[in-house]
Amino acid sequence: MTRKERFAACIDYFQKAMPEAETELTFGNTYELLVAVILSAQCTDKRVNMTTPALFKKYPDISSLAKAQYDDLFELIKSISFPGNKTRHLLGMAAMVKEKFGGEIPMTVEELVQLPGVGRKTANVITSVVDKQPNMAVDTHVFRVSARIGLTVGAKNPLQTELQLVKYIPKDLVYIFHHWLILHGRYVCVARNPKCNECGLRAVCKYYQTVVAKEK
Repeated sequence: MTRKERFAACIDYFQKAMPEAETELTFGNTYELLVAVILSAQCTDKRVNMTTPALFKKYPDISSLAKAQYDDLFELIKSISFPGNKTRHLLGMAAMVKEKFGGEIPMTVEELVQLPGVGRKTANVITSVVDKQPNMAVDTHVFRVSARIGLTVGAKNPLQTELQLVKYIPKDLVYIFHHWLILHGRYVCVARNPKCNECGLRAVCKYYQTVVAKEK
């Protein structure tokens, strides 16, 4: 099976199995999504969703967040991983959005990555979720699942994974393909003991064909 055929099979499966795939972070606007994604680094979406309601109630927009005091903001997110760094990132992000971008969150990857706490993955998430831009965010799930299935070959880092994936995915599907891989990795193709018997991609999965099937 060629990689092109493998991608086509995956797209066909996911379109039927998860036609409405989207982020599991709870948000109401671009500002809330950006804050949630910054907080989600090395932290579960579930924990972030438990934390953000109080944060958004106290700081409902960029302007109010830019005026926040470190200790007050830290207190609201202290249950999240790396709260000190993330408090500084949120304060720095809000200040830069206000000062450099006139209070409006930019919507290009090149501008977003200038913000404290925003790397390429976060910028790709924001632009693909809010604006459906053809940007592929690569987290640990996407990195692992795409390699296991055989969608990527020899990719050593997130950028190599991203570039290989977007080469084969139709532009209008890149924004949702990211969610397909994340959800598949979160609930089926888990890091340890992947649930291959529950997976609808067994027939096209390189890992299943070369490892699991041979053990049976």
